Amino acid sequence: MKKIKSANHKLKPLQSTSDSIGDPVATSLKPASKRNSRTPMPEQDAKIRARNFLEVPLGYTAEMAQLEASRCLNCKRPACVSGCPVNVNIPAFLTLMKTGDFAAAARKIKETNALPAVCGRVCPQESQCESKCVLGVRFEPVAIGRCERFAADYERENNLTQIPEKKSPNGKHIAVVGAGPSGLTVAGDLVMLGYEVTIFEAFHKAGGVLMYGIPEFRLPKIIVENEVNYLIKLGVKIELNQVIGKTITVDELLNDDKFDAVYIGVGAGLPMFLGIEGEDLSGVYSANEYLTRSNLMKAYDFPNNDTPIVRGKNVSVIGGGNVAMDAARSAMRLGADTVKIVYRRSRAELPARTEEIHHAEEEGVEFLFLTNPIKYIGDDKGRIKSMLCNKMELGDPDASGRRRPVTIPNSEFEVETDCVIVAAGALANPLLTKNTTGLELNKWGYIIADETTGKTTKPKVWAGGDIVTGAATVILAMGAGKIAAKNIHEELSNSEFGIRNAEL
Repeated sequence: MKKIKSANHKLKPLQSTSDSIGDPVATSLKPASKRNSRTPMPEQDAKIRARNFLEVPLGYTAEMAQLEASRCLNCKRPACVSGCPVNVNIPAFLTLMKTGDFAAAARKIKETNALPAVCGRVCPQESQCESKCVLGVRFEPVAIGRCERFAADYERENNLTQIPEKKSPNGKHIAVVGAGPSGLTVAGDLVMLGYEVTIFEAFHKAGGVLMYGIPEFRLPKIIVENEVNYLIKLGVKIELNQVIGKTITVDELLNDDKFDAVYIGVGAGLPMFLGIEGEDLSGVYSANEYLTRSNLMKAYDFPNNDTPIVRGKNVSVIGGGNVAMDAARSAMRLGADTVKIVYRRSRAELPARTEEIHHAEEEGVEFLFLTNPIKYIGDDKGRIKSMLCNKMELGDPDASGRRRPVTIPNSEFEVETDCVIVAAGALANPLLTKNTTGLELNKWGYIIADETTGKTTKPKVWAGGDIVTGAATVILAMGAGKIAAKNIHEELSNSEFGIRNAEL
């Protein structure tokens, strides 16, 4: 459905059932303020979308967005805000949407979130802001993420983006390592406070996991590029193809006195494998490599892009998280006849978002629960042809709180497969950390940083996101970036250098 554009960029508020709002889907609904369930979002038909990389949810129309926003109760103590890692003023932006002032709603969100079009698509709102919605105690919570997405898209599609006024330059320079969600957030916050910010990114495109990890059908790359370009317009500088720890070190960034502080937000990019026989066979990928080839290197857009990738006919994906869902759904779109997600626990323990599981099932992805691979079997040409698995049962809970999978004796069986994608998690890439002095790491190789400030054990160095916490969500990485940006500003403002400059 095409989004409706208004000449003055503002629609009239919804008043009653007699309002004529011009859309057959929207008009069939009761006034949002009196409805108990959220406004549904149109989607591509599952059979059609399973073979293309176009975005699955089609987004709200203007009328749908107003209907949903008007469900907000405008609580005096909005718990939804506390559920948002970047503290978006949710009731305020929903109020603006209810009145039809969508561009103002987008600007309200951007006061604390520089990536609203991204967050509206990939944040797990159901376990964050929406889980705190008071309306959700008795009914369905307000679809905050869908409204956020609409506001950001409306602003972009109608060329209504405004560059807010920044504080005067303070003469201080910040280096940010990694142009993922955490690094972009730090850069956006600090550039608004008058700092000169330079991001160093290892890849040829900025965006981090937003570009290489999340597929086009969940997060179109043009959306990411637009969000990055907004930061560039704010004054953020981005240097691409700069592998910090190799082309230049963190110590060198600090030692030449060019930068007053360094923020490390490189993510957790070292793929994990199962450590079983046959992992060197052709057709066995880490999810990191598979999704990078498909997304950032656009293997899906063949022949316009000729990035090589095994287009298996019987694909197996190991794991049950969002990355596994992304890999499985990508494999289906790359032409697989069958795609199986192989997970060693039961459906109840799946860590992926319910929406992603639902979409995968609609698109024909199969699930093999309580199944654990123990060996990959190859043909005489070194290509994988099948996978030997054990059946599992659930025992006592482990450290994660989930019941531990236990092998059922004599339960081996074989699964035919010509492509395996391992989505079993990721570790910290040691390239940067092993070449940085004074940076304390935990036993898993992640950087130790104070969760209330982002400060590391190395002076003038902060860190946040997956390189500190391990693999987590986009919005949690952004939250860590906001915490670090605030502390960097406090530290540099209170330093002798900062006080001296303030007095001049």
